[in-house]
Amino acid sequence: MDDNVASLPASFQNGDFDTHFKVFHELMSNKVFEILLVASPYDAYILEEDGSLASKIINEYRGLNLSRPPRITQAATAAQAMEMLSRKTFHLVVAMPHLDDMDVFDLGQQIKGAHADLPVVLLAHSVRGVYPPPEGKDLSGIDQTFIWSGDSDLLLAIVKSMEDRLNVADDTRKAMVRVLILVEDSPLYTSYFLPLIYKEVVNQTQEVLEESLNQEHRLLKMRARPKILVAESYEQAMSLYRQYGDYLFGIISDTRYPKDGKLTADAGFTFLSEVRRAIPDLPLLLISNEPGNRQLAEQVPADFLDKNSDDLLAEIHQFFLEMLGFGDFIFRRPNGSEIARAANLKALEEILPSVPDESLLYHATRNRFSNWIMARSEIALASHLRNARADDFSGADEIRRFLIDHIHALRKWRQKGVVVQFNTRDYDPEISDFVKIGRGSLGGKARGLAFVANLLRRSSGLQARYPDVTIQVPQTLAITTEGFDAFVSHNGLDPSAMAHLPDEQIARSFLEGEMPPWLADQLRRYLGVVHQPLSIRSSGLLEDVHNHPFTGLYKTYMVPNNHPDFTVRCNQLITAVKLVYASTWYRDPRTFLSGTAYRIRRDQMAVIVQQLVGRRYGAFFYPDISGIAQSQNFYPVAPLKAEDGIARIVMGFGRGIPKGEPSLRFSPAYPQVLPQFSKVEDILSNAQRQFWALGMEGAPDGLYFDRGANVEKRHVDEAEGEGPVQRLAGTYVAAENRIRDTVQVPGTRVLTFAPVLKYDSFPLPDLLKDLLTIGRDGMGCAMEFEFSINLTGDDGKKGTFNILQMRPMAAGADMHDVDVTIADAARALCYSTQALGHGRKQDVADIVFVRPDTFDPKDTVAIARAVAEINRTLVREQRPYLLMGPGRWGSFDRWLGIPVKWKDIDGVGAMVEIRNASLKADPSQGSHFFQNITTNGIPYLTVTEGSEDIIRWDTLKALPVVFSNPHLCHVRLQRPLVLKCDGKHSRAVILLEEPPA
Repeated sequence: MDDNVASLPASFQNGDFDTHFKVFHELMSNKVFEILLVASPYDAYILEEDGSLASKIINEYRGLNLSRPPRITQAATAAQAMEMLSRKTFHLVVAMPHLDDMDVFDLGQQIKGAHADLPVVLLAHSVRGVYPPPEGKDLSGIDQTFIWSGDSDLLLAIVKSMEDRLNVADDTRKAMVRVLILVEDSPLYTSYFLPLIYKEVVNQTQEVLEESLNQEHRLLKMRARPKILVAESYEQAMSLYRQYGDYLFGIISDTRYPKDGKLTADAGFTFLSEVRRAIPDLPLLLISNEPGNRQLAEQVPADFLDKNSDDLLAEIHQFFLEMLGFGDFIFRRPNGSEIARAANLKALEEILPSVPDESLLYHATRNRFSNWIMARSEIALASHLRNARADDFSGADEIRRFLIDHIHALRKWRQKGVVVQFNTRDYDPEISDFVKIGRGSLGGKARGLAFVANLLRRSSGLQARYPDVTIQVPQTLAITTEGFDAFVSHNGLDPSAMAHLPDEQIARSFLEGEMPPWLADQLRRYLGVVHQPLSIRSSGLLEDVHNHPFTGLYKTYMVPNNHPDFTVRCNQLITAVKLVYASTWYRDPRTFLSGTAYRIRRDQMAVIVQQLVGRRYGAFFYPDISGIAQSQNFYPVAPLKAEDGIARIVMGFGRGIPKGEPSLRFSPAYPQVLPQFSKVEDILSNAQRQFWALGMEGAPDGLYFDRGANVEKRHVDEAEGEGPVQRLAGTYVAAENRIRDTVQVPGTRVLTFAPVLKYDSFPLPDLLKDLLTIGRDGMGCAMEFEFSINLTGDDGKKGTFNILQMRPMAAGADMHDVDVTIADAARALCYSTQALGHGRKQDVADIVFVRPDTFDPKDTVAIARAVAEINRTLVREQRPYLLMGPGRWGSFDRWLGIPVKWKDIDGVGAMVEIRNASLKADPSQGSHFFQNITTNGIPYLTVTEGSEDIIRWDTLKALPVVFSNPHLCHVRLQRPLVLKCDGKHSRAVILLEEPPA
């Protein structure tokens, strides 16, 4: 974990609070949707003023992007109100005093008798008759009293106040939401102050929304605004303080209000003094009609506000700005003069290094940083800062470093695992891991990456297990499908008109098109702050979907992003995006789509612009290791198990792995079990000799897009002095015919990856094991992911592990196609319970088998020569075949099997190794050709005669013969056989489509 992040409170690291929006949807769960207004027609008319009241509520809600504004239903009499309440659910009753059939206080009592938890508010036109309350009246049916003065903001404040009362207990417990207490016994002043306070809070919320990462974050910030609670007496105020003291944001208190049942002149002073003793830095405001009470405020100490002031509104606003942290953070000297201001966290982090010590200490000792951050609903960090006292530090420099580290860590952590809308003003590539341009879909590949980022964030224990490794998704920009649709529309491109054009002509049409100006502008702004080489990858809408992954059908391009002319760099990026767009309509994807369940629709293309993993070595850029890991191993040679998973790794970029280029294959559970590295000869034969790297020099301005990529294949020998070879290679010492796990001796360098797999220079096997488990659980199916590794990290770490893509395993998705049933076994030509590989093959119509009736182990060399001759013929005719014979295919011991070389059988489509009385060798399961078998996905079956395995020789011998000699027989079917290999359960069956003639 980033050292800064590691220093954050546990609530950050676990993502428990607003940092990752886990609880936003649970906040404000009790809403006021239905209001019953009980008022005479006249009062209702005065209140409504031709519909402006309802409009005001609706407009206010829209301004905050809140859904379902409250609906007001009117009842003209108390009797009508009670009848409506019996038929329909209401969330708030607003009653006005002039009711013809019942006193409003009695109505409150009656409502509470039938609906005890329903809030009832009294809304009067004046204080007369309601304040002070009439003597002898039971007031328990009225929750609160307000005075209507024609300001429609009041009703909105009433609704919010009731919602705050209903939600404060849950929201403080779940998300540490802040609480502001207003203590005021006068309904007139409460009706004046409450709308002002809510207006400040709403305005602050709207300003903070501009800093939101995405829509989810906006919703959180709206719901996580401070709760405003109203108390009308000293006892009520103390009760709220005791209940919510840990969440207090500030207190605004009148001076004179009831205490011990009597109106007390200094009740507010007493209350605030008690709070100040417990919370020395809490913002407090004492308000009074009597200017002389300013001295009481100074004794608390608290800010003071005169209710008679002509500037009352401005002074309240100033209190929210200065004391509660609303608006910009204004750095001031102790004398009050302004030095600088910050509008958001990014600006605050940038300004802090240059702020004079005296200003920093002035604000730190008054907890202004905590208050300002709290006002932005960054509750966990604000609470952490509040608990860090200024005198705990050695001086201003330590406080400065503490603030910068924590703000930076918050900005980084809150975006971890979150797809953020690209904002040209605030984008910081060091902070924003995953941003998007446009409002459309991310596409399948980018959606998988976003899922991985989210998965890593939720797997908080993973990073803790590997403190010396940074585990991440590389910094990524996704251009959503809105960009593709806009490009196609902007240039009038028609997919139906291009359906029959060759790929080259389609590409030309896209290259000639103009990028929509808004998209081109966003890409230019992105490129202006990103200087790393880039990979521009497809993310089709249907790419990486379950059962139909479009893997490898679309294009990927790499750009060095280092041209001295910024315009050229922009053109290179835009060209790559256009070519990825063009690949959407190429022939292969169209053909594949037509054969899937999605053929009724056309694919849309999003694009991933990803900062490449690697480092520059001379004229080239490449990572130490790239690879693919799969949760299901379909070639599990003992002691490996299928569920242990499998990985293939190479030095450099991994673009050759899917194409079968040499790679090192190992199981993360048994990293030192390497069948393809059994002997020195195997290592020399199978080790990677070439690797892919991005050229950083000498390319034309147009790069090499016409070749389809901008990477070059290099020889490992060329890079002997470069870091990756030094970190991953061993040395072949010819005189000893051995490979030593060091590059400190003379000899030929051989990529064995031994430092990683044997000596734990980087915890790759264990990390892959954990990630495969997390990924499989997260995706709910067999899955695979691509990764790249830099083996040297910052701050002394062992390196950085980057996940480039995660998707369902294509083979694992087709289990129904390879289900081996009892009925299959009953009619099988061949049935094996020890099978390697996975899939269904229906392209083999030729079978070459060693004749069991004439087999003699002394003839195995001659048999190998005969097999090689038949193989040459079938390869020339492009006819894959099934090869069947006793013992180990490719055995170095001629008495244990047929000693063929791979070149002798390189046209094989499937292999069967037969164990019987004539050759009792343990099954090799293809270990002699392991690299070739696994790379080409060749099913390898072991059949043990005399067990539950089956081979029907009579059926086999009755098939039409193409060639036969004393050792071999080559037969051919009229229709291809069906081979089903269930790699999950290591079973396979070979079926004939129809009985032989």
